[in-house]
This record gives sequence, C-alpha cells and structure tokens, in this order.
Amino acid sequence: MVPQLVAVRYRRPGGRRLGLYVPVLPVLLVLSPLLLAGLVACLATPVGALRGTGQLLWALPGTRFELEQGRTAVLVSVR
Repeated sequence: MVPQLVAVRYRRPGGRRLGLYVPVLPVLLVLSPLLLAGLVACLATPVGALRGTGQLLWALPGTRFELEQGRTAVLVSVR
C-alpha cells in the first residue's frame, strides 16, 4: 500500500503543539518531473536501485520518526 498522508506534529518550547498534514498524491503530482528524472536515472543503473526504491516506498506506511531535543519535539508519521 502506498502512503496517502504524512502527519507532522511539532511541539514548541512553550508547550504549544502545531500539526501539519500533507497529502502524498498532490505532492507527487507537483514533483513528478523530478521523480521521472529519477526513474530514468534508476533505469540507467542496475535494476537493484529501482527494486530498492520500490521496497522503501512500500515499507513507509506506519513509519514514525520522533525527534526530541530539549523542550522541542517533532513527530512525523506516515499513514
């Protein structure tokens, strides 16, 4: 399953939280020229690069990145 939504939550030092939800499909449409160039570059190299990229994208849903430094925290979750 391809990820559909990326949620980024940011906790400011004052304790206030800020959330940002990014839909993946519109971002992919905007970045499609760059993605197409990357696909062509992957096809010029061995097939392993293309297979590895596909496996990485397939594994993204359900991934959570949590960063915390001092009183600031960032959470990125891919759904």
